[in-house]
Amino acid sequence: MKQQTLKSSFKVNGKGLHTGKIITAEFLPAPDNHGVKFQRIDLEGEPIVEAVAENVSSTVRGTVLTKGEATVSTVEHAMASLYAFGIDNCLVKIDGSELPILDGSAKVYCDKIIESGIENQKADKDYYIVKQRTEVRDETTGASITVLPDSELSVDVMVDFESPVLANQFAVLPKIEDFAQEIAPSRTFVFVREIEPLVKGNLIKGGDLDNAIVIYDSELPQSELDRLADLMNVGHKNVTEFGFLQNQPLHNANEPARHKLIDVLGDIALIGRPLKGKVIAIKPGHAINTLFAKKIRREIKRQDIQAPVYNPNIEPLMDNNRIRELLPHRYPMLLVDKIIEKGDNYIVGVKNITANEPFFQGHFPQEPVMPGVLQIEAMAQTGGLLVLSTVDEPERYSTYFMKIDNVKFRQKVVPGDTLIFHLSFMTELRRGCAVMKGYAFVGEKIVSECEFMAQIIKNK
Repeated sequence: MKQQTLKSSFKVNGKGLHTGKIITAEFLPAPDNHGVKFQRIDLEGEPIVEAVAENVSSTVRGTVLTKGEATVSTVEHAMASLYAFGIDNCLVKIDGSELPILDGSAKVYCDKIIESGIENQKADKDYYIVKQRTEVRDETTGASITVLPDSELSVDVMVDFESPVLANQFAVLPKIEDFAQEIAPSRTFVFVREIEPLVKGNLIKGGDLDNAIVIYDSELPQSELDRLADLMNVGHKNVTEFGFLQNQPLHNANEPARHKLIDVLGDIALIGRPLKGKVIAIKPGHAINTLFAKKIRREIKRQDIQAPVYNPNIEPLMDNNRIRELLPHRYPMLLVDKIIEKGDNYIVGVKNITANEPFFQGHFPQEPVMPGVLQIEAMAQTGGLLVLSTVDEPERYSTYFMKIDNVKFRQKVVPGDTLIFHLSFMTELRRGCAVMKGYAFVGEKIVSECEFMAQIIKNK
């Protein structure tokens, strides 16, 4: 899969949920590896705030991103829409401190993305692949986010409110492709009993009966309801029983739970990478959602690159016989057993380390350790197969080392280990020369890495 951006720009305009001010946000295409960024064009210097979890500064009734003096709030609906459509790179120019609330849902953003179109880019997508169960939990509220290994992204949400109108609800998104139709039109919601504290907290100045589901579940006299309506600058409603007070009826019986799913997806987008895994959210809110995103971001920062997924049951792209046709190396110097994955710019190879490797006789007899130089040689052979894939008749070419830089050895490699190599181009192939970055993994850990230049030469 390639990274994606918008085919053309689009604008949304409307009042902010919390400021009540009219705001315009323009969504523009962005280059490879740009990510999603917000630019405050109303501030001096037009500062940029990256949409990543470490920039989250507040989670009170919305997700707020801050960098320096620049703040952008209520980003979750836009982020969920971009994430659901696989938009990796986008610049959002905004002339206020928050995105417009529009109709309280993500529908307008989805409609605009569909109208704009999506364009594939040159760089490969950099997925975060869930390989083991990960959980964050708030023992005080009982909220939790759990993610399990899965081949694609799916989200399950359960909400639980102590309310006679809105109690337990469940919403699921088994396929991300269904987001725009099934989940995006679901509006934000608020309880009548929450309105006055929120207003006193300088929030929801732009809330009304058209952009939010309003839930009446705690008895108040009509005079108090009228006072709250005046406080929000909305029309009076005569209320005789518990229920929903917004102008438009519910789209679905579980619309509040579906809206919570929008929030979960929008906050998970702050990981900064498309995720492959099954997300289960219990009583979610922006605080627990962004805590989960921060945990994954820390994992991403801890290790430059995730270990490739290796399933020995899947037939390799190149077996040992095919590798022997392409590489001139033979025993004891052929150090790649198979190729399991390859893209335009990267390749993944495997080397099984046995006690019978000839170098273990002298390195070392009492404590067998694979020499680091042979790990680098194995990476280079894997990279050579990537370079050879760029030419016609690859059997007639060979690759040769020209330079090695930034070599690091982090962990011993011993008999019984399975080495997984990930090689990728750092620059375009020029005049037969390739600059590559290589990593060697055992399990989830990087054991060695390097950068090197190789040249491809036609055999005589």
